Amino acid sequence: MGNPRYIQTDQQSFYGDYLYDQIIPENHFLRKLNDLVDWTYYTKKLTKLYKGEGLSGRPAYDPALLLRSLLISYLYNLSERQTEVYLNESLPAKWFVGLAIDQKAPDHSTLSVYRERIRRRGKLKVFEEMLREIVETARKRGVQFGAIQIIDSVHSEANVNTDKDDPDEPEDPDARWGVKHSYKVRTPEGKEEVRKQYFHGYKSHMSMNAENQLITGLEVSSGNAWDGKHFSSLVEMDMEQGLPVETYAADRGYDDGNNHYYLAYKGLHSAILLKDNRLKKKDGNKQVWQEMVGTEEYQRGRRERYKIERKFGEAKLRHGLGRCRYIGLEKYGVQAYLTAIVLNLKRMVKLISGVGFNCPSYSRG
Repeated sequence: MGNPRYIQTDQQSFYGDYLYDQIIPENHFLRKLNDLVDWTYYTKKLTKLYKGEGLSGRPAYDPALLLRSLLISYLYNLSERQTEVYLNESLPAKWFVGLAIDQKAPDHSTLSVYRERIRRRGKLKVFEEMLREIVETARKRGVQFGAIQIIDSVHSEANVNTDKDDPDEPEDPDARWGVKHSYKVRTPEGKEEVRKQYFHGYKSHMSMNAENQLITGLEVSSGNAWDGKHFSSLVEMDMEQGLPVETYAADRGYDDGNNHYYLAYKGLHSAILLKDNRLKKKDGNKQVWQEMVGTEEYQRGRRERYKIERKFGEAKLRHGLGRCRYIGLEKYGVQAYLTAIVLNLKRMVKLISGVGFNCPSYSRG
């Protein structure tokens, strides 16, 4: 069996090394990110998804080079077309992905084909494994994981114009209407009413460690999915990774007897916010809930829950998760996983090297 053949970059030439070393500071975010991950691992891992495993046909780009190009796209919230331009204009980005200083970046269609190849042949399993590998890298690098885990969901608007969309033949048949949030208003008659604001699209259900703010588990669904259904599977993902979790915090949308029972069965504490009716019951069944609310674990989990809302804000405002890039649930899953991965990489660089990420004004708009 021969070795896979890739397009040569000649990045390590004296000419390339000298100029890159002169231009890119040692404490540049992309230098620290490059040192954080063993990218050659992804060359081997992702080559298996290539036809003939890179041994036949014309030489292709190293899959790790294209993976890093996609990460640039999500780090800076760029379309794939904009990523091609950005890689040609930004020397730090060109160096990070592994291109020679005088070499043109892969065109946007190459990035699109690469992304679709991974999705079609590896499904979302490849991205799920990648997220776990990034978490494992953090552990090996000494990042500490705390005892409190937070679970919540964030919504993304479908990439369609709902005013013009045909309900019989929708442009995105997987997207669904869901409740963005509920709020109380007072009517002219003085009555208090609960109203709901809706969105059309999808949800990303995430589990995040409260201490280091790394995302450890992810599932995607259509917008009408009940959040509580994804709770136990996210806990399972964390348990499979051996995380030292003792308490799970979540909002009232997860307050379901099955979720509380599941945590107790696993020997874990519940800090799922309770609905008012649990504590206002007039029978003896409310005692168990009153006792739970009084525990230190419940109170600590409740205080930590805001951190995942802040992470969701970052995902939406800085990395474009507020709106779908693509059409369909599985393609949305690619977006959700890549967004979670870049959020983790940013956080890991900050925790390990102290270097923060500064996003330029260049964005998808």
